[in-house]
Amino acid sequence: MELHHLSLTMATSCFPYNASNLHYHHPNPLPLSCSTIPRAHRMTVNNPKLFLVKARNRGADAETAIEGPKFGRFQVSQGYPAPLGATPRDGGVNFAVYSANAISATLCLITLSDLDEQSRVSEEIALDPIANQTGSVWHVFLKGDFKDVLYAYKFHGDFSPEQGHYFDSSRLLLDPYAKAVIRRGEFGALGPDGNRWPQMACMIPSFDDKFDWEGDLPLKYPQKDLIIYEMHVRGFTRHESSGTQFPGTYLGAVEKLDHLKELGVNCIELMPCHEFNELEYYSYNSVLGDYKVNFWGYSTVNYFSPMIRYSSVGTRNCGRDAVNELKLFIKEAHKRGIEVIVDVVFNHTAEGNENGPILSFRGADNSVYYMLAPKGEFYNYSGCGNTFNCNHPVVRQFIVDCLRYWVTEMHVDGFRFDLASIMTRGSSLWDAANIYGSPIEGDLLTTGTPLSSPPLIDLISNDPIVRGVKLIAEAWDTGGLYQVGTFPHWGIWSEWNGKYRDTVRQFIKGTDGFSGAFAECLCGSPNLYQDGGRKPWNSINFVCAHDGFTLEDLVTYNNKHNLANGEDNNDGESHNNSWNCGQEGEFVSISVKKLRERQMRNFFLCLMVSQGVPMIYMGDEYGHTKGGNNNTYCHDNYINYFRWDKKEESSSDFFRFCCLVTKFRQECESLGLEDFPTAERLQWHGHAPGVPDWSETSRFVAFSLKDSMKGEIYVAFNASHLPVTISLPERPGHRWEPLIDTGKPAPYDVLSVDLPGRDIALRQYAHFFEANMYPMLSYSSIVLLLTPDVDA
Repeated sequence: MELHHLSLTMATSCFPYNASNLHYHHPNPLPLSCSTIPRAHRMTVNNPKLFLVKARNRGADAETAIEGPKFGRFQVSQGYPAPLGATPRDGGVNFAVYSANAISATLCLITLSDLDEQSRVSEEIALDPIANQTGSVWHVFLKGDFKDVLYAYKFHGDFSPEQGHYFDSSRLLLDPYAKAVIRRGEFGALGPDGNRWPQMACMIPSFDDKFDWEGDLPLKYPQKDLIIYEMHVRGFTRHESSGTQFPGTYLGAVEKLDHLKELGVNCIELMPCHEFNELEYYSYNSVLGDYKVNFWGYSTVNYFSPMIRYSSVGTRNCGRDAVNELKLFIKEAHKRGIEVIVDVVFNHTAEGNENGPILSFRGADNSVYYMLAPKGEFYNYSGCGNTFNCNHPVVRQFIVDCLRYWVTEMHVDGFRFDLASIMTRGSSLWDAANIYGSPIEGDLLTTGTPLSSPPLIDLISNDPIVRGVKLIAEAWDTGGLYQVGTFPHWGIWSEWNGKYRDTVRQFIKGTDGFSGAFAECLCGSPNLYQDGGRKPWNSINFVCAHDGFTLEDLVTYNNKHNLANGEDNNDGESHNNSWNCGQEGEFVSISVKKLRERQMRNFFLCLMVSQGVPMIYMGDEYGHTKGGNNNTYCHDNYINYFRWDKKEESSSDFFRFCCLVTKFRQECESLGLEDFPTAERLQWHGHAPGVPDWSETSRFVAFSLKDSMKGEIYVAFNASHLPVTISLPERPGHRWEPLIDTGKPAPYDVLSVDLPGRDIALRQYAHFFEANMYPMLSYSSIVLLLTPDVDA
């Protein structure tokens, strides 16, 4: 798909770019108080007393008396610089946090009652630059009673945005390595006094934090065997028709996992479930009479922390119970033979541009964590105000540490990387000698330059833990970098194949000139992946995803209908390669409805007979509609909710079709090949066998495929507005038998073995097969099976 080039934006709150394969993110809101941010000041310590620590003094160890605060609950000692984060050990908790440019750091302890009532700090522990700093890591070790105690940090240093620094010792900051972030426990509920950004704090882990995995082990499916389902945790069960006890939660989703098992899904791709602030875009929407929120979640606050407000328990037990609830979801998915991949957003954070809130990374060390220009402006390759400085050595190690945590502690089976091309761009040259090994003269490698061997991708690809899970790149960004087919892969990365989506949409709606490209898609896109040494399973095939039209809307609307977003229909992608089948909108003639039903079946069948890994978007299996809205990022309502009542209606014959076609794919050895099909297995056909038509005006593609389980299958797509009668390949001693025909009404669109009246349906077409022919309606597709001819 052609991407409009987005000019590099620095230090501006630009209107976010959007294409149908890119996430729309609303501009960052103003912080709670952004008119003037006070310069940082050194924090004074009250009630000091002496305590002894082993101080590291320029290479010499000495026992030094340090002035420290008085604590009634905790014993304080020097601590350890690794690992980063809060870590239980030696009967206490070690705290370690990175900041290379801060002058001093303070660990702040906050009781739940103080956070809830006054957002005040209960106790402060000033960290001494000699005793409590090793290199660029500040650390301290505490023993004591941590029940109902949270933590945060303050950093003192220069507040000089033009130099890339935003230190402000009046701000309480989240630890980037925090394992849970606590404040609001209910999704969409405002903080005290209507505050959208109430003070947050971090959970302190404990040796008592336990979860019974019941022997859970990775399923480790070969990627070629996956059928992926893109799911939104809240949207999956939030609608009242779900009938779940805890709708919109991890626990609610557990109750509906059997639906995915029935559909034939063996891998869930969770839309972002890292901690984010759904109130980020909070504003009244006069169109619908409700409030806009950040529903999709592509605006991370903390990467280690699961989204607390997706749990049924909220902040109970300082967030530990919420973490365990997500673990329960993953464990129960594994019990049903379903892997879990999480969507991670390492391209930007919720802190936005210079007008955004100071929450964590910006206040700890802005010039390290974000990609900055020489005068401190924020590069905006994400379209969301900032760009994570992924290839800085500290940041890339942070990302790998996070991925390791989700694999080892949360048991996830892989990751889908949002706007992954940003992870291939060169980092800010704030310290070229440190980052690149030597000073760089001139402008040889500018910030943001695409790298052929990005250090971060190298580190991930060769990490002994992370390289063993599924790694999927959304291989583009909003700065115009489009790498589908060329993403640096080390032989293990897959890609969301946006070119598959665009080509399949064009061909099936009957656009001339796409028959050859469509055939490439059916083969796993060897034109994109074969020369680079990759395989069909490196292509994640999809027709629809959360961003863009649903499958139902793809065949119902020629144009986007985004007025419900309150932006005068100016947001969202305008080029969707969609076709309304002759009339716009929901209320149309019966003939148009029947054509739409055929087209939906055509798209789904195409997904399931293509080499590569198919991905289904949540709700497409029953025909969910968003009313033509292709950018529903802001709606916590029926627009984004899975409609279980619609799935159960008689009109959901499409769900039966999807289940049976998915089952057929799983039964065919040839539809999930390890390598690209060759002429020994695959033969192309046109209206006549062995005579394919690759001309510009061709709208017919057919192939036969040898299959060790089925013998041989014949698949054909007629994307013409005219019906056609085709001749079939002759196979002496055998005859072709219909299995799938999208041109037939349900339930005869799939002639399953248990279908009442199946024998009658077969006899109705017997005379065609005796003549080795088959009639196809316009805009239809078929699958035929080769069976022994008992009468031969």
